[in-house]
Amino acid sequence: MRGRRKVENPDTARRILSAAEKHFAAQGVEGARTDEIAAAAHANKAMLYYYFGSKRRLHRAVLENLFSQLRTGVYAKVQATGPATQRLRAFILGYFDFLATHPNYPRLVQREAMGKTRNFDWIVRQYLRPVHRRLVRTIDEGVASGEIRGVNPDHTAFTIMGMITSYFAAAPILSEVAGRNLLAPGAIQERKRAVLDFIDHSLTTKTVRSP
Repeated sequence: MRGRRKVENPDTARRILSAAEKHFAAQGVEGARTDEIAAAAHANKAMLYYYFGSKRRLHRAVLENLFSQLRTGVYAKVQATGPATQRLRAFILGYFDFLATHPNYPRLVQREAMGKTRNFDWIVRQYLRPVHRRLVRTIDEGVASGEIRGVNPDHTAFTIMGMITSYFAAAPILSEVAGRNLLAPGAIQERKRAVLDFIDHSLTTKTVRSP
């Protein structure tokens, strides 16, 4: 990121990023305090400013770090070769695993979206819009090959993303409704299987459904 110093102690920088992610998700940019972030990272505030320059640059670094992981670990799966349904399932599994291990992601993105921030414009342009288009293209390819029945690819992509993202975003509320922790590993695996079962029976043709 422009303005960030060369990292001489990557462990300290990682701790600061991790602490900042949690504080920004819980309190937003305005509410988060750099002294509290530094303390949570077991670093002093001077180191925070040395590596990241300012609170807003630190916030941007948090978002860049998350979306970099999302791009390399998840989005790349729909750009791979192979049958469309195989790529779609790989994306779903990867996105589930990403959200399960990055619980702050939905809140961070929601804050940017609700505030109509410059960061949100950047997120949409660099990440969300390209992956939506790639999902749409994958679904189109599946329809053309006969793997996927004739569906609206645009709305199908929205449905797939919504089924996964909304589960993690609403998990605190849904856990109260269900009377159990829906972010527990077992509950996440159940949800993953349910989504894959739904995709198998509502989207794919009989010839390519999972056994």
